Amino acid sequence: MAEPKMNIDLKKLRNIGIIAHIDAGKTTTTERILFYAGRTYRLGNVDEGTTVTDWMEQERERGITITSAAITCEWRGNRINIIDTPGHIDFTAEVQRSLRVLDGGVVVFDAVAGVEPQSETVWRQANRYHVPRISFVNKMDRMGADFWRTVEMIRVRLGANPLPVQLPIGAEDNFRGIVDLIERKALIFTDELGAHPEQVDVPAEMAEEVAQHRDELVAAIAEHDDTLMMQYLEGEEIAPEALRRVLRELTISGTYVPVLCGTALRNKGVQPLLDAVVDYLPSPLEVPPVTGIDPNTDETISRTPDPDGPLAALIFKIVADPYVGRLAYVRVYSGRLISGSTVENVNKNRKERIGRLMQIYADKRQDIPEIVAGDIGAIIGLKQTFTGETLADARLPIFLESIDFPEPVISVAVEPKTKGDQEKMANALRRLAEEDPTFRVHTDDQTGQTIISGMGELHLEVLVDRMRREFNVRANVGRPRVSYRETITKPARGVGRYVRQTGGRGQYGHVVLEMEPLPPGSSNAFETHIVGGSVPSEFFKAIENGAMEALESGFIAGYPAVSIKATLVDGSYHEVDSSEMAFKIAASMAVRDGFNKGKPVLLEPVVKVHIIVPEQFLGDVIGDVNARRGQVEGLEPQPGGVQEIVAMVPLSEMFGYATTLRSMTQGRGTFSMEFDHYQPVSEELAKTLKY
Repeated sequence: MAEPKMNIDLKKLRNIGIIAHIDAGKTTTTERILFYAGRTYRLGNVDEGTTVTDWMEQERERGITITSAAITCEWRGNRINIIDTPGHIDFTAEVQRSLRVLDGGVVVFDAVAGVEPQSETVWRQANRYHVPRISFVNKMDRMGADFWRTVEMIRVRLGANPLPVQLPIGAEDNFRGIVDLIERKALIFTDELGAHPEQVDVPAEMAEEVAQHRDELVAAIAEHDDTLMMQYLEGEEIAPEALRRVLRELTISGTYVPVLCGTALRNKGVQPLLDAVVDYLPSPLEVPPVTGIDPNTDETISRTPDPDGPLAALIFKIVADPYVGRLAYVRVYSGRLISGSTVENVNKNRKERIGRLMQIYADKRQDIPEIVAGDIGAIIGLKQTFTGETLADARLPIFLESIDFPEPVISVAVEPKTKGDQEKMANALRRLAEEDPTFRVHTDDQTGQTIISGMGELHLEVLVDRMRREFNVRANVGRPRVSYRETITKPARGVGRYVRQTGGRGQYGHVVLEMEPLPPGSSNAFETHIVGGSVPSEFFKAIENGAMEALESGFIAGYPAVSIKATLVDGSYHEVDSSEMAFKIAASMAVRDGFNKGKPVLLEPVVKVHIIVPEQFLGDVIGDVNARRGQVEGLEPQPGGVQEIVAMVPLSEMFGYATTLRSMTQGRGTFSMEFDHYQPVSEELAKTLKY
């Protein structure tokens, strides 16, 4: 007998992400949401390592989120899928792949620090995927908390339209509740768990302030709706339901970002945040249909979130689970994923059998018979499907846009301690690379060492730690080293002639390539502009392969060559002696010749660094940045007598910087950094860099 179909009311489904700078309070906010929604019965604490979503040992030890955790809970009869994302820049890919599949976001800001560097990064990522969002100004109880300053920073730094829908009652030690501007009611949080806020009239001392800000809120909403505008101009009272309905439309379209406030750690303001998720963030029915390519016709097609339509689903994360094996997180955009069915991996044109399906609850899970359009879940048993790949109905396939991940910028060498660890290490690295698209593994041809590459020191440190603990691999780890690149700075012509005569049939290949630099950040390219048939077309592919492989390890210090275009313009062949192998070798010789003539340079990654230090240490810190070949781009005063320094510094100079900064500022300085661009290295420095 067939399983009964699961039917979720899509209007009552929300797929949201909690995103923010490190330490803004994302995980604590998520823990409070789970508590008030009845999913947990005690409040998890990051400092005590008792949170649900930070379940990895590495997360609990460091007090940071490393991997996105998915949770499902219910509020006011609505089902909410929440993804708690990391804030550290080394794990930015986790945020990126989560935003790709979410319909809405809650951006958490620290009321003291306001908009921090990583807040800007996640905001830009959300803009890229057109994710509607609401803002939660957290930590209103901290010394120096300033709600209006944070709102202004959202406007100025993020270029957004923040619209406060709440006002704080008090601040710092006196923060005790919020005023709901739409309902004109105050919520006072008296009990320690904050589970039963008391609804009272607006405090008399705030009446004037509330009246002014409510009028501004109503005017901003009414401006976009003719009916409300008429009511507003005629001085009529506008019903709260009407204000919420229009504000919902304006939030989903990205016109406004509703701003709420509270303090998650002190259990104040979280229930109204859950109300706002339901009231203002979209259901799967309210976001545009997902678009993709028809692999048969290359036409753009779309899929609506129809549970009875053709299947279209995107795998956005792979997890190596110690109990159930490979777990694939999936967002279903159309149709149904049914346990035991066979679907097509459109990227690889291969069939995949769907094993067990799960509803996720951080590191716990529950079997379900199917995942329907609009929902998020996990699949056990996929053999050859990885992050960013599409699962679809074989009869009506669609190729959904994949997820682009940044290139790794830092590497370390790892080697097993014993022969017995060798196989275990290879298996561990393979499984970790399947999980994390920004983690790369390769073998150095010259030294035979295994090199792992990632987004930063912390990223690699966590991965090596997981390799040791989860897979019991004992390994020696080298010092971190930077992923340099090579390129040319002027056009050049390269000639490669490969002639071998060894008795009998010889080898003959002759290739002429025009090489030119492309804009920074471009991929290598190859074109063919042969006239007169000097090289037969059957050898073009071998020439392209030879040229591209040669660029994989450059000619200055053996680092990959980037942003180069090679064009085949001439050559010659021998009717008997020419072969694909000969032309492939000739092409690599031509690349080397052209590269050496094109004024080659070594490129190094440069990071954008935000350093926050008390004013008395400003001179020392700037002097140290300059000594690291850095360029200070700006200074910005922050509340509390501290300054923010923004600088561009070569990544190679930033190893161990956390320790140096702590010692220079008596432990009071903090910094964050993210990769910005590659720039040429000076000739003197290039001479000292050996691969």
